[in-house]
Amino acid sequence: MSMKRTNVYADPEDLAIIKEAAARRGISEAEIIRHGIHLAAMASRVWDEPLFSRTFDGSGRTPSKEDVRDAVANAAAPADGRGTAA
Repeated sequence: MSMKRTNVYADPEDLAIIKEAAARRGISEAEIIRHGIHLAAMASRVWDEPLFSRTFDGSGRTPSKEDVRDAVANAAAPADGRGTAA
């Protein structure tokens, strides 16, 4: 991955926390800072398409606990139809 160098100003207390975390995790301070920049960039990103752009067929009602349990049990059942004793 190609990277570009930049300079930033940081609070001394934040830098001390980063230094301690880097030593504890055995990684570089720069790696922690890069990860933080990535998280901030992703949190500020504006997506071209809504997260839930597709529609799904359904009854239009909120499923009950039993509906969810049954759907999960059916999805987890083996393809050969054999289930486990409950």
